[in-house]
Amino acid sequence: MTSHRPGDPDRPANQLAGQTSPYLLQHVHNPVDWHPWGPAALDRARREDRPVFVSIGYAACHWCHVMERESFEDDEVAELLNRHFVSIKIDREERPDLDEIYMSAVQLMTGQGGWPLNVFLTPDLRPFVGGTYFPPDDRYGRMGFKQVLGRIIEAWGSRRAEIDRAAGELTEQIRRIGRGLIDERARRIPGRGDMARAAAELAGRFDSTWGGFGGAPKFPPDSALALLLREHHRSGERMPLRMTELTLDRMALGGLYDHVGGGFARYSVDERWLVPHFEKMLYNQALLVPNYVDAWLLTGKPLYRRVVEQTLDFVRRELTGPEGGCWSSLDADSEGEEGRFYVWTPDEVRAELGDADGSLFCEVYGITAGGNFEGASIPNLLGGSLAEQAERRGTTEPALWRQLDPLRRKLLAARGRRVRPGTDDKVLTAWNGLMITAFARAWQALGRPEDLDSSRRAAGFVLDNLERDGRLLVSWRAGQARLGAYLDDHAFLARGLVDLYEACFERAWLDRAAGLARTLLEHFEDREHGGFFFTADDHEPLLSRNRSTHDGALPSGLGVGTETLLRLALLTGETRFRDAAGRALECAGPAVQQAPGAYASLLAAADLLHGPVHEIALVGNAGTAELDALLRVVRGRYLPARVVALAKPGEAGEPLPLLRGKEPLDGRPAAYVCRDYACREPTSDPERLARLLDEAERPEAER
Repeated sequence: MTSHRPGDPDRPANQLAGQTSPYLLQHVHNPVDWHPWGPAALDRARREDRPVFVSIGYAACHWCHVMERESFEDDEVAELLNRHFVSIKIDREERPDLDEIYMSAVQLMTGQGGWPLNVFLTPDLRPFVGGTYFPPDDRYGRMGFKQVLGRIIEAWGSRRAEIDRAAGELTEQIRRIGRGLIDERARRIPGRGDMARAAAELAGRFDSTWGGFGGAPKFPPDSALALLLREHHRSGERMPLRMTELTLDRMALGGLYDHVGGGFARYSVDERWLVPHFEKMLYNQALLVPNYVDAWLLTGKPLYRRVVEQTLDFVRRELTGPEGGCWSSLDADSEGEEGRFYVWTPDEVRAELGDADGSLFCEVYGITAGGNFEGASIPNLLGGSLAEQAERRGTTEPALWRQLDPLRRKLLAARGRRVRPGTDDKVLTAWNGLMITAFARAWQALGRPEDLDSSRRAAGFVLDNLERDGRLLVSWRAGQARLGAYLDDHAFLARGLVDLYEACFERAWLDRAAGLARTLLEHFEDREHGGFFFTADDHEPLLSRNRSTHDGALPSGLGVGTETLLRLALLTGETRFRDAAGRALECAGPAVQQAPGAYASLLAAADLLHGPVHEIALVGNAGTAELDALLRVVRGRYLPARVVALAKPGEAGEPLPLLRGKEPLDGRPAAYVCRDYACREPTSDPERLARLLDEAERPEAER
């Protein structure tokens, strides 16, 4: 494991010694007397009546590194912080609960947010001043951090009443935001019209030239794209599919996508998806892969399949530990420079590939002497997709790819000899849940055994190492698991295990998913209003116990959890899962009506509730040619609202409700297409199964 350089190792360690988070350990030798969040630091602030300085970031964060070098390594800054404040460092990936609360505070105070997130609190944890990156001295139109500290020290001593009043008003606003929109008089389950309005809302912000929504910087809009694909599927309208295709194409052709090693950077700083912010996050790979899988099922574009395969290969190669758990991120920086690991000059390419092959690679991937990033080039295909370039060269896309792929592999090997970016090798339950889904969904569509193996290994690792006394934990690293889990951990992992069950039909994964769903209802459900809190009922008291609501960089735990409850209700027959999902959808209805585009994952759950849902029961021995032929029909088409179960002849135990009474057909594997457990006649014929699935797409009145 490599990581960003911590502070001067000759200095004594501060209170972060003994932590496992790579981000916290990056600061262990700063002269700032950092504390981890916990009773010791908070009790000290109350006892000494000091303001609390909280700095939140993550290991791959470029500007977090900049502020550390400029300010937290500075002895003058450290002296001010150590004398007048209790300073706390937080890894936002381990403590998204705290990050959400204090991000809301900074956004309310400044109108913007981001990381590093720096906020000053009263000893009772109410925020009163905050911001993101501060330079050490005044520059860039920003107040310098030393001046900020000086002003707060002065105000704390002379204007305490003003601070308390401002902190109180801000705290009440944060609590209102955390509660979300609850209107008991307007409870309603979102419907088809809400999905159509969400798609129209996205169309109004769509960049018809470069894809995506809005201007720079551009983040991969994974939840929005999933919604658009569903809307295309339900309505038959072409525009949602066109918006999705253009966005997926442009992201995959630009520098946001790593054309040498696979995988996506976190976002693009420009509207063309050319120049990324080079950090690579596990969750981006996990959320984008299913979009490309679904788009491949709908369009058959070779580009989409290549992106899926290369991205999953990247995760296996560079973000997976030897035990199978998936790591969190790769840094943007190496050798003190952002992007240094990923850019090339023509001379570097030719030195590795030779003149002829090097010139071809440079021509195809836009690597020029002038460069497109600080004197070097980010490989990209914005000058023409492989299909377009193949046509210009009088060949085919597959033939051109066969010529380029061995060259790409040579450059990947050469890049591996460079100084690598730092790796945050902690294993997060929530992000691994997303990745389990990505591997499982890719296996079902593409059939690569290594993807199913990766899904199994990640699931096994999380369940073996991040569960204690029947409860999930958030983070694992260096043999230590810690922190009570959040809604996202339960929702994302439960969905991943359902997807893994539908990939391999091993009942144990489904049983564990159902167990997680029961924990979710017991400890996270808002029994008064419906829906879910982000933290458990036995979580430490915080400034606000927020409800999970809209999608952000991650889909909401509310949306993913609700959809997963509905899938589990169909598979297990537990009606309380469906009842809880209905309450969640009803409660969220007023908020969805106000801003449907912000609730894509919840609208996916509503789509599943309204149906029609493909309930597909299979009977037969896994791995036989006849059963595989039936599975290829099911898995080779885009069916966003479906559950699939398999009965294996002679299998012990109580069968799932969907499988009861299902038998082979004349001794051959059979498929049953059902709705509300009422099934059409079984078939062993793949073509007949395809027709049955097509008929099931139509409303009952049209059948």
